[in-house]
Amino acid sequence: MQSRHIHLRSLALAAAALAIALPAAADGWRPAGYYVQAGIGDKSTWDASVGLTWPWAWKGSLLGTQVGGLTEAYVAHWDAPGADGGRRGFVQVGLVPMFRFRFAQGGSPWFAEAGIGISTMNRHFETPEKRFTTAFNFVDVLGIGRSFGNGQEIGVRAQHVSNAGIRSPNPGQNFLQLRYGAAF
Repeated sequence: MQSRHIHLRSLALAAAALAIALPAAADGWRPAGYYVQAGIGDKSTWDASVGLTWPWAWKGSLLGTQVGGLTEAYVAHWDAPGADGGRRGFVQVGLVPMFRFRFAQGGSPWFAEAGIGISTMNRHFETPEKRFTTAFNFVDVLGIGRSFGNGQEIGVRAQHVSNAGIRSPNPGQNFLQLRYGAAF
């Protein structure tokens, strides 16, 4: 019963964050784009995600870059080795506000991005080598990418998922992801 309580609390926290983050950071409720991404992780794990994006109206500058951002909401499927020698699937739902740094004061098609968000999983992630102790986790993302004139972009991201020490053990999971995004 304790595990179910933690899972419901994680879902409630994710829903509250979504309710607060989207109107505050995004330009309206209607998403402006979508993305698909897939990645490989440590210990023979892989993931595939689909998500929606809401660009922020706010823009600034920092060290020769135009700084903006977007909020991402996604659903991911993780596939990992199971304790029985087979494979096991996990579902992750996440919300990540991302800062995007476009080079040449915004004139370059190239960008770097970074964000920290939250996620929850349908159950605790577990492989023969590691076990998450929480369904709720934080998501750290660093990436680089290139935009194209027709609203499309490609990118490479490093993603780390862990509970930030809320509970031990906290092994975390890393992914290197390839991403394609487009505007609606």
